[in-house]
Amino acid sequence: MPDALSGSAIRGDSLQRAARRVTLLVTCALLGACASYRPLPLTDPRAAQRLADIQVPAASMPTRALAAHRFDPTDGLDVTEVAMLAVANSPDLRVLRDDLGVAEAQAFAAGLLPDPQLSASRDRPTSHQPDLTSAFNLGLSYDLGNLLTHSARAAAARGKTRAVHLDLLWNEWQTVAKARQLFDKIHDLRAQMARLREERAALAPLQPAIERALAAGDLTYDSASSGLRAGADVVGKLADSERQVNQAEHDLRTLLGLGTNVPLQLVGPPYRVDPDSRQLDAALADMTRRRPDLRALQAGYEAQESTLHAAILAQFPAISVGFTRARDTGSVYTSGFSVALSLPLLDGNRGNIAIATATRQRLRDEYAVRVLASRNDIDRLFQDMIRYRAQRAVLTKNASELTRARIDAERAYAAGQLDWPTYLAIRASALAADTDLATLEQNTHEQAIALDALVGGDWPQPTDPASP
Repeated sequence: MPDALSGSAIRGDSLQRAARRVTLLVTCALLGACASYRPLPLTDPRAAQRLADIQVPAASMPTRALAAHRFDPTDGLDVTEVAMLAVANSPDLRVLRDDLGVAEAQAFAAGLLPDPQLSASRDRPTSHQPDLTSAFNLGLSYDLGNLLTHSARAAAARGKTRAVHLDLLWNEWQTVAKARQLFDKIHDLRAQMARLREERAALAPLQPAIERALAAGDLTYDSASSGLRAGADVVGKLADSERQVNQAEHDLRTLLGLGTNVPLQLVGPPYRVDPDSRQLDAALADMTRRRPDLRALQAGYEAQESTLHAAILAQFPAISVGFTRARDTGSVYTSGFSVALSLPLLDGNRGNIAIATATRQRLRDEYAVRVLASRNDIDRLFQDMIRYRAQRAVLTKNASELTRARIDAERAYAAGQLDWPTYLAIRASALAADTDLATLEQNTHEQAIALDALVGGDWPQPTDPASP
């Protein structure tokens, strides 16, 4: 009998040593697979100081037109290069790309299977009876309930990642549109400044003559006020245009992630687009399949469908199974298994199901509202463009006629055949007509770029063979 007890004790010690070895090996494996912590301190953000330091990969551009364009800032930035630089270096887009990284990490986490649970315990008897020994208990269990919902949860995470990616693409589209609008605004304001400088130079010789006439008593201040005010108005308009250009250039630098000391050499014509009604109809018919924000809402809705599916699966009883090996203080060894089953009597995951159902309905309604609002916005912008086209024809004719009148007035005034108040009135009318036309052109181009961004660019060609 003592030999039997001795053999049991030997087997028990062997099992304990084996258990310790398994525990040690599992611990080493876990430590080897664990990520290590590395601090990432905050730094003082610095804007790019040289364009040559910025990488602008054409393959990553959000539209075909940008992807097909070669980025070469050595000869200045044209409107396409400005849009490419905005996509590649915008600080706001950098943050959104970080959000995409977070979503991808969440999808990775959702795709991982849950870990099994290992438990171990040891009891030492406190009495000093010679026939007692230390007791132990080893257990290995696994929650099968997580396996039941794993596929649906992983699908939901993948759908959310796709939605974040499409939201990023939509924001890239909007960044391209904003870059084009700022380029266009700077281009038009610089042209307006050139026109005002030309007017200031033309009016400059009149100012001394008016001041001499006032000093000699040949003019009263009432009669000379229009002449004095003409030059001041031009100077004021020029200063206002310079402030607007300065603001637009700073806005563009912020969008591009450039420092204030980086030369902003803009070259070439601004972006122009002028779709007709058939192109607009074709774009509207394909809008829900092309617009990234609408596709993002579709992906988010599909992800919520998977979330609801996972919530419904989670209402079933959660099952955990395990295996145990134990020894009591009397050196009696036992082996067995355990099953844990939750009883869905009070909770039953009904709250999460209700939340997931309500969220799905909200996403469904949000998608319908977005589609309706987008169609209305596109129609509004297109109708505005039609009105701008009609108004442009009138203002262009008026500006052309007043330009000819100004040229004739310049000849007549130089020949002494026209008094200066009439001459100044004609010049003021011509300048106002040019300014009104320039403002209309800027508004038209701004609306066209906004329409282009809502539709997505790359305007589809109508299927009618007779269309232009």
